[in-house]
Amino acid sequence: MTIKNVHDHGQRHRPRVACLKKVEALMLEMQDPTSGVKSQTQRLVITTIPHALTGEDVAAWIAKRFNVEISEACAIGTMMVAFGFIYPLRDHKRLLLKPDASLYRFQTPYFWPVQQWPVEDTDYAIYLAKRNIRKKGVLDLYEQEQYNNLHKWLNHKWDFIVMQAKEQYRAGKERKKPDRVVFDCQERAYWVVHRPPPGTVSAMDLGLLRLVDPNQKETKTPDFFRRIIIFTEQCIMRPRVKSSVSLGAIVKYMTTFKSHDPFFAPVLPSNPWLTDDATYWDINMPYVDHPTRMRVERWTFSFGELLSDPLGRDGFRLFLKKEFSSENLAFWEACEDVKWGTAATIHEKAQQIYKTFLARGAPRWINIDGKTMEVTVRGLKHPHRFVLDAAQTHIYMLMKKDKYGRYIKSPVYKDIQTKAIDPGPHNFSPSQLEQNARKRRPSLSPIIVRQLEEEQKAKLAASGPVDMTQLCRFTAPVPHLAVYSGLCETQSTASPCFAALPNSAACPSPISVAIDSTPASERRFDMHSGTTSHFPSIAESIETSVGGAGEEESPTPVARPRMTLSLSRLLRRGCNASSVFASLSPKCSVAAGSGRVQPLGTEPQPHTQHRRLANFFQIKVDIPPECRIYPIDSEDEEESPGSARGAVKEIICPWESITK
Repeated sequence: MTIKNVHDHGQRHRPRVACLKKVEALMLEMQDPTSGVKSQTQRLVITTIPHALTGEDVAAWIAKRFNVEISEACAIGTMMVAFGFIYPLRDHKRLLLKPDASLYRFQTPYFWPVQQWPVEDTDYAIYLAKRNIRKKGVLDLYEQEQYNNLHKWLNHKWDFIVMQAKEQYRAGKERKKPDRVVFDCQERAYWVVHRPPPGTVSAMDLGLLRLVDPNQKETKTPDFFRRIIIFTEQCIMRPRVKSSVSLGAIVKYMTTFKSHDPFFAPVLPSNPWLTDDATYWDINMPYVDHPTRMRVERWTFSFGELLSDPLGRDGFRLFLKKEFSSENLAFWEACEDVKWGTAATIHEKAQQIYKTFLARGAPRWINIDGKTMEVTVRGLKHPHRFVLDAAQTHIYMLMKKDKYGRYIKSPVYKDIQTKAIDPGPHNFSPSQLEQNARKRRPSLSPIIVRQLEEEQKAKLAASGPVDMTQLCRFTAPVPHLAVYSGLCETQSTASPCFAALPNSAACPSPISVAIDSTPASERRFDMHSGTTSHFPSIAESIETSVGGAGEEESPTPVARPRMTLSLSRLLRRGCNASSVFASLSPKCSVAAGSGRVQPLGTEPQPHTQHRRLANFFQIKVDIPPECRIYPIDSEDEEESPGSARGAVKEIICPWESITK
């Protein structure tokens, strides 16, 4: 059984054959004895090579034939070398045309790609076995690897392959030495084109396979005419604009992107496809420490350009965190993940987006209108890739109209623009270009690239400011909404066996915890008692209400308005109220009324008080006591002498009214 190369299937359907026919006609003109390229016999080491050409003569003939510049003629000649119509005699691995004294030769028509010979693995194995016999086991590294793989795959017919290789080697030794050298060069050039070394771009790569012949005439069936009618109707309904308007838009686009187009402006520091220098790709990686000036400049062209660049989104996210609206960009990115992610995770991701951004009381609730919310929530019952398009478009326009213009004028963008680098051009000599080609290596695996991107994302996230609208890092579970009734029992959050030092990773400073916490309007704490309140589950609420039925109820204090201290007020007050600041950290136990952090190894005394809720049905956030962080009460309540001790504070959603 012969194992064929799967890339050859369907080659006759390729439109590239028309291109190869044109190159074949050009080759016939170049080989004309009177008007073609002048050839002469050249001496290569100790062997005489007949009908050899120089790259300078080939480039000059093409430039004269098509009336183009030498650089354009070199590009056409390089295409002919890559297709295998011309092959180099010295540097056979570099399939390009050098406009100098480098020696080339016309390939024999038998090996032209227009012949469409099937490139089979059996023929390649015979060629490698013959080279192995001639070189006495010394092959190139990639050829040795291919030889071993073919020996493993074609083991059932390896005896036939070795026999054919020996017969061809014996027949080649009977030829004259110049003819033998020429045939070896022709065969080697053929396999370099169809089995290129690693890191070399193959011009014969056919891409995806076609299942139908695009050149075949379609039968005029009723379905054919029906599709023609539908296409015509769609063309008629398509909106039209004046030619002056469309031409003005094209001129504006070209004027904007002219300096960023590699066809109109030089690529800085150098074009990697021509110089084999990977500096351009290195400085334009998705995540770098300092982007280039042209890359930062593209962010000002449009909001879409900013969001299409991962590094631009990071800078915009940094600005939104300072504006306390980073949930908008997070929602947009989550929608993109659903749209372009795998189909198996669409349902799970959609539900997570709903819980995080759209549900009532969500930790990162976004502001969209009621109609869009209704359409989105209705579509989430049967999620698909585009179920969040309406909400995503609304948030996109909101960021574009409000935040984008302010970001371009903000110090965040100005700082990135100041630190941007402006690489100068790299001018390589011919010897340096050859050295770069020898150093050429295959690109990194997509898995490694993805890992590097994730590491860079984590590094940037750790170095950026903290988003005060997100849940605290100490809050392990995501809070869920529940309805509680009856009595609430206050419990201590201190862990008697937990040893922690102040202002350490285990026991962070109060200011860092305050910055990392959730919005302060969702948390309360008891200032006078050193314990924190805990909202029990529904079962615990029932047991507490039954156990405390006979106890005397304490008078309910009059509800007074509360407001949370802003960060500026927090810093103005300083750290003298040690009991207040120490209670901010859930892992630092505070003694009741002591105003100091509890010493290590000391067990705090539990203090239990019962208090009935003001309303029977109220929405609470059920968070474990060891993960909760409480904000600082307002100054007017600290000074109020009539404040009730041990009173449980309710967490009311923004759309609910507080029942007095």
